[in-house]
Amino acid sequence: MSTPRRFLTDEKGEKIAVVLDIEEYERLLEDAADLEAVREYEQAKAAGEKPLPLEQALAEVRRNRR
Repeated sequence: MSTPRRFLTDEKGEKIAVVLDIEEYERLLEDAADLEAVREYEQAKAAGEKPLPLEQALAEVRRNRR
């Protein structure tokens, strides 16, 4: 993270929120989506589920991101 961290504080001076640049926020959302995909893969693998063809899996990812 190259930008300084900025926080919102309450009346007691305690940090209650963080302010992010939109680019950083979008990157974090993408990272979270990638991690969720890895978790789902690991769960499916552990359950012995049949894998999807790549094109079908990509179509589902695109559909879920909208």
